[in-house]
Amino acid sequence: MTLVATLARELAVRESQIEAAVNLLDGGATVPFVARYRKEATGGLDDTQLRLLEERLGYLRELEDRRGVILASIREQGQLSADLEAALLAADTKTRLEDLYLPYKPKRRTKAQIAREAGLTPLAHGLLADPTQTPEQVAAGFVDAERGVADVKAALDGARQILMEEFAENAELLAELREYLWDNAVLHSQLIEGKAEEGAKFRDYFDYREALRQVPSHRALALFRGRNEGVLQMTLEIGDPEAPGPDPGERRVAVRFGIRDEDRPADGWLRETARWAWKVKLLSHLETELKQRMREAAEEEAIRVFASNLRDLLLAAPAGARPTLGLDPGLRTGVKVAVVDVTGKLVDTATIYPHAPRKQWDESLHALAELCRRHHVELLSIGNGTASRETDRLATELMQRHPELRLQKLVVSEAGASVYSASELAAREFPEVDVSLRGAVSIARRLQDPLAELVKIEPKAIGVGQYQHDVGQTRLARTLDAVVEDCVNAVGVDVNTASAPLLARVAGLNATLARNIVEHRDANGPFRRREQLLNISRLGEKTFEQAAGFLRILNGDNPLDRSAVHPEAYPLVERILAGSGRGLHEVLGNAAFLKTLEPTRFTDERFGVPTVRDILAELEKPGRDPRPEFKTAAFQEGVEKLADLQPGMVLEGVVTNVANFGAFIDIGVHQDGLAHVSALADRFVKDPREVVKVGQVVKVKVLEVDLERRRIALTLRLSQALAGEQERPAPAVAPPAVRERHRPRKDRSGGRDRQEPPPENRPGALADAFARARRDK
Repeated sequence: MTLVATLARELAVRESQIEAAVNLLDGGATVPFVARYRKEATGGLDDTQLRLLEERLGYLRELEDRRGVILASIREQGQLSADLEAALLAADTKTRLEDLYLPYKPKRRTKAQIAREAGLTPLAHGLLADPTQTPEQVAAGFVDAERGVADVKAALDGARQILMEEFAENAELLAELREYLWDNAVLHSQLIEGKAEEGAKFRDYFDYREALRQVPSHRALALFRGRNEGVLQMTLEIGDPEAPGPDPGERRVAVRFGIRDEDRPADGWLRETARWAWKVKLLSHLETELKQRMREAAEEEAIRVFASNLRDLLLAAPAGARPTLGLDPGLRTGVKVAVVDVTGKLVDTATIYPHAPRKQWDESLHALAELCRRHHVELLSIGNGTASRETDRLATELMQRHPELRLQKLVVSEAGASVYSASELAAREFPEVDVSLRGAVSIARRLQDPLAELVKIEPKAIGVGQYQHDVGQTRLARTLDAVVEDCVNAVGVDVNTASAPLLARVAGLNATLARNIVEHRDANGPFRRREQLLNISRLGEKTFEQAAGFLRILNGDNPLDRSAVHPEAYPLVERILAGSGRGLHEVLGNAAFLKTLEPTRFTDERFGVPTVRDILAELEKPGRDPRPEFKTAAFQEGVEKLADLQPGMVLEGVVTNVANFGAFIDIGVHQDGLAHVSALADRFVKDPREVVKVGQVVKVKVLEVDLERRRIALTLRLSQALAGEQERPAPAVAPPAVRERHRPRKDRSGGRDRQEPPPENRPGALADAFARARRDK
């Protein structure tokens, strides 16, 4: 089967679609460009299909390259039979290919090779073919001291080594055993003696068993972390160790090579050979391979979870172009304040000390009021780190004392703010601003436009993954970068206000071109037309083709430049206008009229119905933002720390992270609660993302609070009754709290408090989820 045919079968699409997509990608086209502007060619393949195609294309090409190397190697050895070549050409995975190559793969001199050189191959094959022979009698004829065969025992040992290696290198047996173990083996983890205190966080895995193929991603990665830290050891258990007779693996080796127990002279020797082949060669090799397979599957799922959460976070609703005051909370170091204007430009900074030890509450309120008045601030963006709830109360009182300012306040995640503060980018952007104040700028901007601000931070530092530091970093980075690229291009970028990091994520552009665009904009003023981008140094026709449709000019000379209509399709728009007898300004936004137009009237050889439909949709809402309407959670007044929580309370919160076993939700007590997957809906939920996503505002009920272990069990099933208790609302007033969310620590880069990963994302803690949440069913 050809590469194109294989991809078409896997993606369940036509070969012509795959062929067109491959040609476009090979020609330098980006996935966002192909998905948006080449629908006729690919038959409408979307970005998800194209990303999968791109990944599988790379794998299959690597497979073909390896196949060529293996065929050449075996051909050079003079051992390439027609059957072997056919098997190699039919191999559809790297594992199958390597299994077939194993007997011919150059290796260090083995005991089996030494035995072959001593002429013991006929002895080995003779006993396997005819077990009626007596091994010792036959072996006597192969004793030859000059060839290293000192006695009968040495001859039989050598023959056994030959058969063991042949058994262990049999591709069909390897495939059979691999799948049998994957389906039936049990993974057993045990505590390494003397490591109980050091590895307390892994205590649920000190003597833990689970079917290998059923171990979920987060548990697998926790187990591997425990092993890597020298706390756990992991083994595979196959079959019942108490059952009589050989274990299932040994039996399969015997059956594959016709070894039976019929009381023939060589039967016992052959059974022992099968047992040794299984125990010494096959089991250890397959155990290592299957653990790696489990790890790869776990990493793939963890990366998928991270990518899904990152997509939701990047596409969260923006508050929009409104003057915003960012508050980066702190206690001893004070609250850092930054004001940004409607474009995100920093216009003022300050540091206030409303909390202990200084307690300059009134002075802080006065300073904030003056800043808000001076800069016409509309939004207060409060970071969720140390002292967040205390700072939230400060903002509440500011709004109460100064209703004329008409302020709104919101608490936002400050994950990654410290990374940005100390970055080279932040230093270039704010060379005169103290590193501790840069975080407040980021907190303000990420409320205005989460996507535009978060692209400045390395994706894995944003903190919406599970065990992201335990997965392959190259693949993680590649996947997350693709998510960022897709999100940026789905929304579009204002070329006249976007930062260089945001521009660099536009299809076809890179960091150098992005800097060139910003420098040209700074030197020559804002762009008036998309065509002016061709004046940028090193931005040629090909790059313009890829990028132009995703770059917006909001107040330029051509209204189409603020839409997602690609410049190559402007003549098509003119034809639509001519056919309708109306001008562009009459048509833009006129949904009622545009819905009367039949797309087929305007197609030609280049532009088909999909493109015409897209253009009509853009004309209806030019430059529309695909992100949802801005909405925030209102944390319950007086519920500010774990001790304030009581089972039965119904609260509002924001989903901060989604894992396969449930969702973590910020309810304003400095510690995310866990809503297990079984508590997300009144129906069976296979994937939590069917119900919730990062950034979503939800109502939850508190099921249980464990103060000692800082655990909160939540449910979205508000009708769910508590055992022996009546549901009760949260109290209107509760004592003030001290901020303890996520165990903040000092960031050496700038002296500001930095948020640690949630305890639920740290090793071993997943095993501590509440029993009442029925963890991991």
